[in-house]
Amino acid sequence: MSLQRILYVEDEPDIQAVAKLALEMVGGYQVMICSSGQEALDKVGGYAPDLILLDVMMPGMDGLTTLQNLRTDPATAMIPVIFLTAKVQPSEVMQYQALGALNVIAKPFDPMTLAAQVAACWDSNA
Repeated sequence: MSLQRILYVEDEPDIQAVAKLALEMVGGYQVMICSSGQEALDKVGGYAPDLILLDVMMPGMDGLTTLQNLRTDPATAMIPVIFLTAKVQPSEVMQYQALGALNVIAKPFDPMTLAAQVAACWDSNA
């Protein structure tokens, strides 16, 4: 299956805009932005993404809680999740992977290589 639809969960509007542009223009992906974990849970079913990019630190429901909620719903349990976060200490990365994250991409990211990083994570899972 090819990667086409990405749901990106990020509370920071500037980062949303840069990532959406990078993924759509450089990667050719369709991207839906959600500004919170709760919004992502509300919209994920209707969008049916191939992949979810998830920020860790967000107000309200953080990325880890969002992932746990996604994993408990049979409709979203198998959607691969990549954390896009500044919290990339080895112990943190191990925690994300233990929760079922496919991979972790560090912020700040390079907009010109973000799509390639996402594609590499996707291909390593295929």
